Amino acid sequence: MKTLGYYNGKFGELDEMSVPMNDRVCWFGDGVYDAGPCRNYHIFALDEHIDRFFNSAGLLKIQMPVSKAELKELLNELVQKMDSGDLFVYYQVTRGSGPRNHVFTDAPGNLWITLTHQEISDGKNPIKLITTEDTRFYHCNIKTLNLIPSVMAAQRAKEAGCQESVFYRPGGRVTECAHSNVHIIQDGMLRTAPTDNLILPGIARAHLIRMCKKLCIPVNETAFTLDDLFAAEEVIVTSSSNLCLWANEIDGKPVGKKQPELLGKIREALIEEFHEATNV
Repeated sequence: MKTLGYYNGKFGELDEMSVPMNDRVCWFGDGVYDAGPCRNYHIFALDEHIDRFFNSAGLLKIQMPVSKAELKELLNELVQKMDSGDLFVYYQVTRGSGPRNHVFTDAPGNLWITLTHQEISDGKNPIKLITTEDTRFYHCNIKTLNLIPSVMAAQRAKEAGCQESVFYRPGGRVTECAHSNVHIIQDGMLRTAPTDNLILPGIARAHLIRMCKKLCIPVNETAFTLDDLFAAEEVIVTSSSNLCLWANEIDGKPVGKKQPELLGKIREALIEEFHEATNV
């Protein structure tokens, strides 16, 4: 199969799939999701992603229709049906189906899965960023389906000829990006925002931190500001789709490019880890 869509036990090519209009995702965007890369039919960091997926569902009191082990087995079975083993594996659970009513549906959730072809970037080419005031709600740590602010910020970045938008809160605290985590190298140290309710605890972020510690690079998980961002020695953007990108421009101003050897060391180590984990 070139693409695959799954809904509560049924699957087929994405353009052949449909979902009922009374799924609560249609009324309220009532659900959570997770996703990650697959290479050589091996899903990278799957246990970590599934743990975060179940944590998001638990925080919203969504009844999971499968166990962690069952979901892992299902995902591994579905990727084997694809023509290519280099994939983006996406899954979400909604709160179930029923007449439109704000109170919870008392039933297990609906499980969606999509598989599409995608290859992980090697991160060698720089990207451009813009900054956007973070006007989202205060539950950013939950990977909810309510993504309109992120959609608008991503579109704004595209219209500005950039690849990502960096969110900041009143007072200038940098939080994360529209669909990534953002970090800086400052005085040879990795600075990354703390995992409070203002950012999503990225899986790629966790791998970046572990790798820096393995490479004996100091790590500081405290909030940093826009001033820190623009003055940083390097600016790093991570996500499950792009494990280690670097920025050379923000809001039209040049940034980073002061620690290229350190940046290259981190990036190459992360890509090597990904390749080793997905060689089967």
